[in-house]
Amino acid sequence: MSGPSGGRPPLLVAVGLLGAAVLVLPVVALLVRVPWSDVGTVLGSTTAREALALSLGTSLAATAVSVLLGVPLAWLLASGTGRPAAIGRAVVLLPIVLPPVVGGVALLAAFGRSGVLGAPLEGVGVVLPFSTAGVVLAQVFVAMPFLVVTVEAALRELDGPRLDAAATLGADGWRAFRQVTLPAAAPAVLAGAALAWARALGEFGATITFAGNLPGRTQTLPLAVYLGAQTEPGTALVLSAVLVVVSLAVLVALRGRWLPGVLRR
Repeated sequence: MSGPSGGRPPLLVAVGLLGAAVLVLPVVALLVRVPWSDVGTVLGSTTAREALALSLGTSLAATAVSVLLGVPLAWLLASGTGRPAAIGRAVVLLPIVLPPVVGGVALLAAFGRSGVLGAPLEGVGVVLPFSTAGVVLAQVFVAMPFLVVTVEAALRELDGPRLDAAATLGADGWRAFRQVTLPAAAPAVLAGAALAWARALGEFGATITFAGNLPGRTQTLPLAVYLGAQTEPGTALVLSAVLVVVSLAVLVALRGRWLPGVLRR
């Protein structure tokens, strides 16, 4: 049975629109409920300013670390073959599908005071849990996979003959990577970095589990939203709107650069 709209079955159209409503309605409702007259007051408060400044600083630091570590990692995955590469890719992308609180527990198991690496690090004066550095680490853990998957996809599509020509002209592996591979993948690196930054800015579960919710030290904007939702709903709505606008701006800016064919139209 076909119907209007280019022969699309009316039942599928209705169910599809229902699915869209489930995704769109909460965001629209949030924006409608925001007390816009109080935005200046909320954003000017000490709590909001500290949380926003901390979120911006830590998310930018996490993005820089993600680029520094994630681009070489993406290159390794793109150049790998067989089951080892597939397993490595699955492990690297695991934080994307892990419940965030599980990521925080995993970070505690690795870097907590009694963790696998936490005790040796504490011996040299490095304590990551419940610190600003811990916030950055939690953000890197959840955000870097987005950069890796974006850059790896671009590296797999690189023109092989160009790399072969560089090798023929005497360029060693590092020089070919620096002068051929990296410039060709630069748009994907920028897109992946933007995605990683947006994900780091919105990180909540791993951060509160691993770094806590200490005002001025580890309380990022999402954590301030969580606290505000319990005590000051208006503040939570305003801060949530800020995160929605930032996230939407990133997705709109990256359409056609990330998951081609999905965000392009």
